[in-house]
Amino acid sequence: VQLSPFAAERSDGDIFDAGARPARSFAVERADPKAVLFEAVRDYLEGERKSGRKTAVAAFTQGSADRLLNVLRERGVSDLRRIADGRAFEALPSSAIGLAVLPVEQGFATEDMVLLGEQDILGDRLARTARRRRNLDQFITEATALTPGDLVVHADHGIGRYEALETLDVAGAPHDCVRVLYAGDDKLFIPVENIEVLSRFGSEDAGVQLDRLGGVAWQSRKSRVKQRIRDIAGELIRVAAERQLRPGDVLQPPDGIYEEFAARFPYPETEDQLNAIADTLTDMAAGKPMDRLICGDVGFGKTEVALRAAFIAAMAGLQVAMVVPTTLLSRQHFRSFTERFAGLPIRIAQLSRLVRAKEARWVKDELAQGRIDIVIGTHALLAKDVRFSHLGLLIIDEEQHFGVAQKEKLKRLKADVHVLTLTATPIPRTLQLALSGVREMSIIATPPIDRLAVRTFVMPYDPVTIREAIMRERDRGGQIFYVVPRIADLDEVRERLREIVPEIKYGVAHGRMAPSELENVMSAFDERAFDLLLSTNIVESGLDIPSANTMIVHRSDMFGLAQLYQLRGRIGRSKLRAYAYLTLPERKKLAATAQRRLEVMQTLDVLGAGFQLASHDLDIRGAGNLLGDEQSGHIREVGIELYQHMLEEAVAAARADGDAQQAAAEEWSPQITIGTPVLIPEDYVPDLGVRLGLYRRIAGLLDRREIDGFAAELIDRFGSLPREVENLLEIIAIKRSCREAGIEKLEAGPKGAVVSLRGNRFANPTGLIDLIQRNAGTLRLRPDHKVVCLRNWEDAKVRLAGVSKLAQALARIARDAAAHADAALPKLAPVPAKPQPARRV
Repeated sequence: VQLSPFAAERSDGDIFDAGARPARSFAVERADPKAVLFEAVRDYLEGERKSGRKTAVAAFTQGSADRLLNVLRERGVSDLRRIADGRAFEALPSSAIGLAVLPVEQGFATEDMVLLGEQDILGDRLARTARRRRNLDQFITEATALTPGDLVVHADHGIGRYEALETLDVAGAPHDCVRVLYAGDDKLFIPVENIEVLSRFGSEDAGVQLDRLGGVAWQSRKSRVKQRIRDIAGELIRVAAERQLRPGDVLQPPDGIYEEFAARFPYPETEDQLNAIADTLTDMAAGKPMDRLICGDVGFGKTEVALRAAFIAAMAGLQVAMVVPTTLLSRQHFRSFTERFAGLPIRIAQLSRLVRAKEARWVKDELAQGRIDIVIGTHALLAKDVRFSHLGLLIIDEEQHFGVAQKEKLKRLKADVHVLTLTATPIPRTLQLALSGVREMSIIATPPIDRLAVRTFVMPYDPVTIREAIMRERDRGGQIFYVVPRIADLDEVRERLREIVPEIKYGVAHGRMAPSELENVMSAFDERAFDLLLSTNIVESGLDIPSANTMIVHRSDMFGLAQLYQLRGRIGRSKLRAYAYLTLPERKKLAATAQRRLEVMQTLDVLGAGFQLASHDLDIRGAGNLLGDEQSGHIREVGIELYQHMLEEAVAAARADGDAQQAAAEEWSPQITIGTPVLIPEDYVPDLGVRLGLYRRIAGLLDRREIDGFAAELIDRFGSLPREVENLLEIIAIKRSCREAGIEKLEAGPKGAVVSLRGNRFANPTGLIDLIQRNAGTLRLRPDHKVVCLRNWEDAKVRLAGVSKLAQALARIARDAAAHADAALPKLAPVPAKPQPARRV
């Protein structure tokens, strides 16, 4: 079988690019490039049909088939007939061309037949450009929107309270600024292009006091935390280095058979999934013990990463242990691994409460002898009498469910082996380790094709609504989970169900049932013997029952945030819309943290929200002391985002074994005043929250390519860019040049611009002096250590372009500074760096 010629020709830039996107060369020469495309398709089909081969076209959906039918007929393709299956294709006369709906994107050709796919004709069905792999801490920034009243932290001024987004008149032009309230009713206005100097403090805390502008308390507190963080970072690096110095098994995928094993995966891999697999394979082949965290939402394909890693280790003759938190999850993974490894010389066993004592003894003996390749089990695998002949890979699934004592046992088990940890909602400490760069992490945030987000409702218990939800799910042929927080609640809820839905068949499951009884109940539910499963949170981890798409949680205020998210992940695993009802007791006032958990659950009802939820959990609970058993860390003193940034800086400095890299990485934000309107107008983006989120994203844009991409996104979402938004994006580009050049402040007006250098230092003073001399009369150095540019910039648009060119020129000179790195300007005395840009009222 070979690829259809259309695929090959399209990849070479031939006319078939016109289908995927307008082919520019043909758009110049011809009025309708698609007409040329379909005429070529017609000629190809006619030629294949005349050669005696059976010919067909495959569309991905019925709608696509209808469109292709009409277009091809308009272009003169004769005798085009719909076919429903293989038999209809066999019966198709040689003079006709078939049209079928098939899940085939690219076609193929054999000696007897040709199948042309929709993608062969029209180009990629879903074109997704490769995304830049961002720093992981940016996920926290995206997950945490500011709302009025939130506590925020300014890098130089400390803890304040965000009040509003306000438009001020700056240098005669409107300018959006973030208003922050400090102690003594002082107000600070931060220009939106400098919004990155603000970070969220974290969850609301009644004991937190606002700092005073100009006071020394914040700086001394920040300095103390920095020192503690340096100590933590040094210890973290030492622990990580010890592990890295140990030799590890070099494991590489066996040629041929690995590709065959991967091809058994019945779904197309998502981009993130492929990245996670590639990261894991690279780690396993590096000759050092792997310690990678795979953070992926429920149902996003983490198990496939584990399967491929287990295949490589087992085929290399090493043993693989997969530790899971519950017997039900152990049972499910055992089934999945057994089916996937069928026909391969790999022996797989299970060790959990569901395994009889005699079989468990046999499994332990076989593991010690090295005759079992892969074992899947609960914490029973951590028992003292479990020994391995040559353990090469340890997989930890749903790590957040293991307690401190179990994790200590896992640490002893994983001393020199490759470790792969899978989780949808990492515990705060694990997330903090990954974000700080001490532990490697891959994120699977791309949802599978056709997956729909679960609709979540938080409400007081209402029997009418509950009955309607249950009956609606049953009537569409689905099943229901009804989850209670305690075994003691089961009888009460069972009685309620008998009253409101007497016609429903249901089963009961909880952790104190005999293993065989629990196994029978779960198997019966899986085989659809009854409609509703009434259970405790024993169903929380990993169960995959696609027909169950409604969940009711009794007393949802008694569950933790990660628990609720994991429970909700049991539904919505097919192409149907799923519904989760989080019920509360009537007329009961909830605790503030419980209220916040439920608000987060209702807000994060989008696909791939597991990492965002984990960052909210990090926000609510704190990361804890990363090296000890205390569950209170330093986040409360400086706020989650600033703490994260300080930890990253400290880890980088510890790795560099000095403070130079830390100083180089120090964050600061140039202040730019040009007298042009800089804002996103309210009539362009009416929603305040969206506007503020856009400002935070804009502040993080790194280069011109990203700025242009963001501009294209704004045009796609909101329409043509207003002049004010164009100015804002240009200011961001100028800001990046200013950072490269070391420009702390740049002020421009109708007569020119004044440039203030950070610390009165420039990376290439010789180049700067040469630039000034070559532009005598336009550029000069003032006695107050500022560079002045004299120009006639009455027009604001011309002024913006001129300032951009000036900043770019200085940035170019600064980059050319190999011989003069960090040298001071002649006759200029260094002065302390000024505080971050802000305007005080």
